[in-house]
Amino acid sequence: MLKSPFQSIFKTLVIGSAFLALSSSAQTLTDNETKELSQLTNTALQSDVSYKILESLTTEVGHRLMGSEGDKKSIVWAQAKMRALGFDKVWTEEVTGTFWQRGEAQAKIIAPYPHKVVVIALGGSIATSKQGLTAQVAHFETLADLKAVPDNSLHGKIAFVSYQMERHINGKGYGPAVGTRVGGAVVAAKKGASALIMRSVGTDNNRIAHTGIMRYEAGVNKIPAAAISNPDADLLVNQLKRNKPVSFYLKLTAHTDPKVTAISANVIGEITGSEFPNEIVSIGAHLDSWDVGTGALDDGMGVAMMLASAHHIAQLPKRPKRTIRVILFAAEEVGLLGAKKYMELHKDNMANHIIGAEWDFGVGKIYKMTSGVSKAALPAIDSLAKYLAPLGVKLSNENNASAQSDMSLMSAAGMPSMNFSPDGSKYFDYHHTENDTLDKVNPEDLKQATAVYTTFAYFAAQSGINFRK
Repeated sequence: MLKSPFQSIFKTLVIGSAFLALSSSAQTLTDNETKELSQLTNTALQSDVSYKILESLTTEVGHRLMGSEGDKKSIVWAQAKMRALGFDKVWTEEVTGTFWQRGEAQAKIIAPYPHKVVVIALGGSIATSKQGLTAQVAHFETLADLKAVPDNSLHGKIAFVSYQMERHINGKGYGPAVGTRVGGAVVAAKKGASALIMRSVGTDNNRIAHTGIMRYEAGVNKIPAAAISNPDADLLVNQLKRNKPVSFYLKLTAHTDPKVTAISANVIGEITGSEFPNEIVSIGAHLDSWDVGTGALDDGMGVAMMLASAHHIAQLPKRPKRTIRVILFAAEEVGLLGAKKYMELHKDNMANHIIGAEWDFGVGKIYKMTSGVSKAALPAIDSLAKYLAPLGVKLSNENNASAQSDMSLMSAAGMPSMNFSPDGSKYFDYHHTENDTLDKVNPEDLKQATAVYTTFAYFAAQSGINFRK
């Protein structure tokens, strides 16, 4: 249903009134700063800048796998976008790694009941032979069950782990499921298996498979690793229930050329502080994506939100007191390579990073804020929470936040951090699939999330709070 102009105006007035009512009690901002923050939040809440940025990224660039042509285009795109949006400084930091190429994937159940299976190679997997691999399936409900069988007991078989991820608003079902994807091939190889197949790490019932990074271990035989769609995992389980040998065919042509070095880059832009330019409020997302879909959710939304938040602040008559730095990290999907490079280059000035927050999860509205600051800074967090309350954001009782994904390394190095929790109920329906596309993004939810990060960044930059002590 379309909202009338009167509804939008009323909503703006209500939020603005809530901010003004706080001016007498909030000690972290002056009355004029509180009014400015109110106007800034309303601007972000009504603006479609973040959606336009996301549309540009997904349309003009598309997927952005480390070292791919899309990755190279995204680095140029991000620099140009930052300059167009009013950033004072823009630069890149080179990041290198290996360039894995997906190739093609085929799978089918050969017997007892033949079916074609939707499959995708896990990121980093080796190929099968050119002819593919046909073997009997050994079924395990969990990775722990696979670990429990004797070493070298699965010779000539394909190990299949059927664990199904659970849906939760905060995405907590991801952790128990992703272990198979990351380390399952090593476990299966130790048991003597010829390959690993697994149920996709996802909460959907679409016949689309989910990719994601996997790892090999030195001294352990490398075997091909792939994920099959949730419906095909169900089909395979149903065949196995009939207590007949199940024969499976898998062919992958994935390849990593050890002679090729993939070159990418972190893209960094700043709105320079007017009084304390060396004090940095960091907001970030990762620029890369998997080579399926267009990377709209993972992490195009984050890229768009961070750029738009800084843009809104850059439009103010005066720059905020502290510097706002937007970091678009390279190569998150293949092992936080951009984050590691950032830490290498900036380890000596981490004390200047006053506070930070990243977006790399979720698709719905932000509903909760969790801090990770000193006890002395908690009254300021309470003030921030009051500014965010009209946006539907509640303050967590905990004060143990680590920034998401890439910035978690900065948190571990002592940077005070904020974690904003969005509704992630549907996120893993699309995560790492061909379905990660722009149409999955709700523009109104994107506006709310952008307004939250805009408010946070301005508050942290303007308030002068020492979140460390």
